[in-house]
Amino acid sequence: MRAGFVPPLEATVSTVVTEDMVATLGGQKVHPVLATARMIEWMEWAGRKLILPYLEADEDAVGYQIDVVHQRPTLVGEEFFATAALVQMDGNRIVATVTARNARGQIGRGTFVQVLLPKLQLEKLLSDLSS
Repeated sequence: MRAGFVPPLEATVSTVVTEDMVATLGGQKVHPVLATARMIEWMEWAGRKLILPYLEADEDAVGYQIDVVHQRPTLVGEEFFATAALVQMDGNRIVATVTARNARGQIGRGTFVQVLLPKLQLEKLLSDLSS
């Protein structure tokens, strides 16, 4: 990792909830609100955005663990924000808190862990899967 990758660092992404982001199971709409899985996707994106400026050319990171509570709904047409804040680097594990909020307040919270790997190691792992 490049110098400067120490707390406090944050990254935020935002979007407006669309119909294709609502809770569905088996292709059937369950609730007309932001799906937990889509909220988590944006939290992971914030985590990725957090590390990108600090990755060396020969490094990459992959998602390893996420533990999230989805606290409140967000309606189609509402904007929400996902933020990742660096907590620590523990060996090759990058630990961040993640939160999501809309105009009414916090809608989700949790932790997200990414594993830092040499690109060559990651490419070999992926290549071995397709062999």
